[in-house]
Amino acid sequence: MSTPLPRPLALSPSRANDYQQCPLLYRFRAIDRLPEDKTEAQVKGTLVHAVLEEMHGWRRDERTYPAAVKRIRPAWEKMCAEDATCADPIADEMELFVAARELIRGYFFMENPAGFDSAEQEMYVNAVLPNGVPVRGFIDRVDVAPTGQVRVVDYKTGKKPAPRYSATAQFQMRFYALVYWRLTGVLPNQLRLMYLKVMDSLFLAPSREELEYFERDLGDLWDKILADGASGTFRPTTSKLCGWCPFQALCPAFGGHPPAYPGWPGSAAD
Repeated sequence: MSTPLPRPLALSPSRANDYQQCPLLYRFRAIDRLPEDKTEAQVKGTLVHAVLEEMHGWRRDERTYPAAVKRIRPAWEKMCAEDATCADPIADEMELFVAARELIRGYFFMENPAGFDSAEQEMYVNAVLPNGVPVRGFIDRVDVAPTGQVRVVDYKTGKKPAPRYSATAQFQMRFYALVYWRLTGVLPNQLRLMYLKVMDSLFLAPSREELEYFERDLGDLWDKILADGASGTFRPTTSKLCGWCPFQALCPAFGGHPPAYPGWPGSAAD
């Protein structure tokens, strides 16, 4: 019986950010797929996303703040049933529920979901761009107006970064705008990042030319990843972010030793 081939890799906003931050971090996550402990922030974000996704599937008159809050506990129970490790970083369930409730309150402060119907929630995208870059990921929400205008929405449950640190968030939104455009032929009119904690948004209006330049940048980035993948040379890049890296003990920059390079998986990279 033959061994199934590893899943081909594809570029996502998170993995692109990993490589730009530190090529070795990319290798550990995308190629070695080293296990990582979940964080409280990640679990909380997943919980809030699940509630908002479910709510947008209801009838308009059902989309109220109290009704959404009532779905926090059932959504949490479903998450834990599917993956028991979700509970590992949570010291106090009630604190988690209160924090999720406040984030959902922030959402309702920013938007009235009873006033429109979204076209897609948690839209899975998996494609190859015209320049050969394989891409993969989930778009939180896509809204299509009666006039045909398209809005791509992403929920953020953490802090809103200062403008000089917003490049990562803007990269993610341009990434999904590009992928949506290449998949559907429709250029999104607006990109909106909703920072639920502070009840504030970041808006972008991408042009065709901007996304074409961005696509070329993705091609250059993918070429660098492919070159490292062929040689097995993913060099560490040190920065202030190293203090939060879960793989610091394996990093040569800190006296560690990475596992043996397993080779490039599949035929294409996440």
